[in-house]
Amino acid sequence: MVTIRLFGMTKSLAGNQDSLSLALPNGRQVKDLVELLNSEYPMIGELIYKKKVLVSVNQEIAHGDMEVRVGDEIALLPPFAGGSPIEQASDDAQFVRVQREDFSVDAEIDRVQGKSKRIGGISIFLGTARDRSKGRDVTGITFEHYEGMAQKKLREIRERALKDFDIIEVAILHRHGPIAIGENIVLIVVGAEHRAEAFRACQWAIDELKRITPIWKLEYTPGGEVWVEEHP
Repeated sequence: MVTIRLFGMTKSLAGNQDSLSLALPNGRQVKDLVELLNSEYPMIGELIYKKKVLVSVNQEIAHGDMEVRVGDEIALLPPFAGGSPIEQASDDAQFVRVQREDFSVDAEIDRVQGKSKRIGGISIFLGTARDRSKGRDVTGITFEHYEGMAQKKLREIRERALKDFDIIEVAILHRHGPIAIGENIVLIVVGAEHRAEAFRACQWAIDELKRITPIWKLEYTPGGEVWVEEHP
């Protein structure tokens, strides 16, 4: 018997359950798990086959031949929306956070700027909750995240940005839970010697966050709740 964690729209497709328990013999492969899911929850199975929902095992995206054992942490990951820290190194704890409470933009800029007196340019991206999306009025939103894996992916983004761009420091913050219209959601702050690299790294970081971070957005509209699958 294996337990599969559900996030975002997969919860709705499974009758608003947070997880599924399936009888899968020990040592079988991910593709066997997908076949079993498809037989019992065909709408979920179809999305997996179309690669609109990914399977993760122990917080890593899984391929079909990967072995699954009892006790593995398995999850179904719908498209990420991109938008309580675990134990981290000290720099990670300061500069990479997924948190419920709001953050201070000025305080995070000061944190990055304080890293080095060589910083001559700071670029930021601040995402906030808007009251309209895809032609629908929105009265509020909630962000759900995969605890542990979300932080891990944000740390990877920070490490790659520091390695691949000529920058000095980057901070990445994302909130989870209910967020009112007009409130802050996500913040990227990049410090570099020169503005061009700060701009480039900041845009790359937010684009990569939306692409790989397991965070999902639920919008509340007059027509009901809507899980948002894609973001520009």
